[in-house]
Amino acid sequence: MILASVGNLKLLEEQMHALEAAMANADAEQLSSLMDEYATLSTRFQDRGGYELDYKIDLIMAGLRLNYLERTRAIETLSGGEKARVGLATLLLSSPEILLLDEPTNHLDFVSMEWLENYLSSYQGAVVMVSHDRQFLNKTVNTMFEIDEYSHQLKVYIGNYDAYIAAKQAERKRWENEYEQQQEEIKELQKRIRTSGRQVGHSNRGTRDNDKYARYFFSQNVESAVARNVRAAQMQLERIEADPIPRPPEPLQVNSQFQAEPLQSQLIIQLEQINKSFGQRELFKQLNLTIEPQTRIMLTGPNGMGKTTLLKLINGDESPDSGSVQIVEGARIGYLAQESVFPDLEKTVLEVYKYDQIGYEGEFIGRLLGYGFFRLEDIHKKVGQLSIGQRRKLEIACLLAARPNVLLLDEPTNYISLDVLEAVETALLHFSGPIIVISHDRWFIQRFGGTIWQLVDGHLKQRAEDEQLTRSSAE
Repeated sequence: MILASVGNLKLLEEQMHALEAAMANADAEQLSSLMDEYATLSTRFQDRGGYELDYKIDLIMAGLRLNYLERTRAIETLSGGEKARVGLATLLLSSPEILLLDEPTNHLDFVSMEWLENYLSSYQGAVVMVSHDRQFLNKTVNTMFEIDEYSHQLKVYIGNYDAYIAAKQAERKRWENEYEQQQEEIKELQKRIRTSGRQVGHSNRGTRDNDKYARYFFSQNVESAVARNVRAAQMQLERIEADPIPRPPEPLQVNSQFQAEPLQSQLIIQLEQINKSFGQRELFKQLNLTIEPQTRIMLTGPNGMGKTTLLKLINGDESPDSGSVQIVEGARIGYLAQESVFPDLEKTVLEVYKYDQIGYEGEFIGRLLGYGFFRLEDIHKKVGQLSIGQRRKLEIACLLAARPNVLLLDEPTNYISLDVLEAVETALLHFSGPIIVISHDRWFIQRFGGTIWQLVDGHLKQRAEDEQLTRSSAE
C-alpha cells in the first residue's frame, strides 16, 4: 500500500530511466527531442518530491512508528491500528494540495502524535481535519470550523482550540445579553402602547362648559401626540416581531454519572505470573498486577506493546498462555473497547440500550434521554444509520446502564464530541471503583490523575515521574 501511494512517481522515474537509455544511443536530431521530454519529466518529478522519495518514505514510516514493517507487506496482515497508521502514511506520502484528515491522532502514541504535529505545522498545502484531540488542535490549526447545531450553518473561528472556546463563550454571552435587552425593549414598547391608549381615554373626560374651546384645542393636541407615540411604538414592535432575536436554546445537558454499589473486598482483581504470546511475539512475561478498590491506572506507551490485550485478559476476552486471573465475587466489569462493535446494525438505539435489562420501555427512554447523548428523534434510528461518534455514545450509554463497579476503558476519548468528552471525564473523576484506562489523549491524561504505568519488555512498570509525564504530554 505504501508503494502504491507513490506509484505515479515510480512510473515517472521509470520513464526517465528509459529516456536516459534512449539518449545514450540517440543521434543529434533525436537527442534534442529526448532532452526536452526528459526535462519536462524531470521537472514534474522534482516538483512532486521524487528525488527525496526514499528519504520521505523513511521519514514518514519512522514518524508514525511503522519502520519495522516491510514495505511490500500485504495490508490484510496488519492490525487495525497498523492499518490506520499505514493509511495515514499513504496519504502523507501522496502530498496533496489539500490534505483531508478524519481523526488523525486515533491509533497514534505520544511520539507519533508529536511528530505529526510538527509535520502538519510545516506542511506546504492546506490541511482540513476533523479532530476531538484538544491539545493536537491547539498545536496544529489556525482556524476552527463548526457546524452549528441550531442553525446548521458553517461558522468560522480564527485561532486554535483555546481561542475557539473563548470566542464561543463570548458569543453565547453576547447572544444572551442581546436577547434579554430585546425582551426588555418589547416589554417597554407594549407598556407604552397600553399607557398611551389609557391617556387618550382620559383626555375625553367632561369639563365645564366655559372650558369647551380650551378642552377641544387641548384634547386635539394630546390625541395627536399620543397617536403618534402609539403608532411609533407599534411600528417598532412590528419591526422587532418580524425579525426577533431567537431565544438562546438550552444546550444539550450531558449527565453521565456512574451509579454502582461499591465493592467491600480490598482485593478486586489479581493477575499472577501471566504469560502471553502471539506467534513468535511475546507480550507478557511473568506479569503481575493487583487491583484494589481505589486503583486508578493509566496505561500508556507505544502501540503494539499489549495494552489492549491486557484489558481483554482481565475482561475474559483473551486467555493467558499460563498464569491466573482472579476476580472477586460481585465485581461487575464495564469494558469499553477501542473500536465500536455492534453485531446487528438493524437494531435501533433503544433496542440496543435496553437489551438484557428489566423494566418498562418508558423507563428506558427516560434514562437514555437523561444521559443527554441522544434526542428523542434519535433513539429509534438504526445503529447502521449512526455516525461513529453516535455509536460511541451508545456504547457509553450501555456502559452506564450496566452500573459497573470496575471500569476497563480502551481509548475512551476516541470519536466522541467535546461536550460529551468533558462530561465523561467528570464522571470518571467521581467514579468510586477501580479504573484501568488506555489513552494517548494528553489532555485527558492530565485530568484523569491516578498512576501511570507502561508495558516494558512484557512487564508492567509504574512511572516514578507521573506528574512530569502528564505535564510534558500536555504541553
